[in-house]
Amino acid sequence: MADAAISIEGLRREYGPVIAVDGLDLEIETGECFGLLGPNGAGKTTTIEICEGLNQPDSGRVEVLGCRWDRDAHSLRQRIGISLQETQLSEKITVAETIDLFRSLYASPRPAAEVIDSVRMAEKRDSRVGQLSGGQKQRLALALALIPDPELFFLDEPTTGLDPQSRRQIWELIDGFRTRGRTVLITTHYMEEAERLCDRVAIVDHGRVIARGTPRELIDSLGAQYVIEFSVPEGEVTDHETLSGLHGVVGVDGHGSRCRLRVSELHTAMPALLAALDERDVSLTDLRTHAPTLEDVFVSLTGRYLRDV
Repeated sequence: MADAAISIEGLRREYGPVIAVDGLDLEIETGECFGLLGPNGAGKTTTIEICEGLNQPDSGRVEVLGCRWDRDAHSLRQRIGISLQETQLSEKITVAETIDLFRSLYASPRPAAEVIDSVRMAEKRDSRVGQLSGGQKQRLALALALIPDPELFFLDEPTTGLDPQSRRQIWELIDGFRTRGRTVLITTHYMEEAERLCDRVAIVDHGRVIARGTPRELIDSLGAQYVIEFSVPEGEVTDHETLSGLHGVVGVDGHGSRCRLRVSELHTAMPALLAALDERDVSLTDLRTHAPTLEDVFVSLTGRYLRDV
């Protein structure tokens, strides 16, 4: 792809007997926010580390901004910004001193005040890093990644462990970066985050891409207007074949005591479900409905719940 910010073909990375990335192919267009989705251990972080030049592939081809790490490492480091899953900074120096330290690493860094203002930390510029909250430390990590005014921004699980308000603040910062026409590659296991931020996503499991497209395309592929999610007591089981035959049900996902029905008509599927469970004397411990999400896509593709893996 001529305008690809990142081009990956046949990427493979092994750690002894563990295959972290297994023949992964990916194209990320310039100017888009692209999400790598999947559970912990799916290969997301290994893939993004190879794209960042922090890890080496065993085989495959990776081009970043039309360059390769084995021959263009110095110039690439001046053109990208990286926010790792966890950033360890000196807690004894201030926010402003941290910014100045990292600015010294780049040939043409953005002004310190501009970087601090971009992450809304002007009031914390003289605070020591050790005094910052978790959300403020994450914003500082983003500020450091923005110092070179990067063409490509890598974000590895940027909001893990943050409270909802801090998460929304990070989202706003990412939106601001996108409006400037820059490219973002984000890894996350929060599906609602991907729906909110990403132009396109790829769902990764066991080191392979198992689905890709816009969030809307993937959700529409379920062919459902609603999802009914329910649980039964431990030890009781649901008959998927019977559930699949209920009026308005287009698919059944889940295992054990939990189940999800993808339905086209909620007003007919819900009474049919309750009647079927009552007929078999199966009680409910939980029952809820929602519009389909990317997590429902993951369950449909893998048979597993994202929060379980």
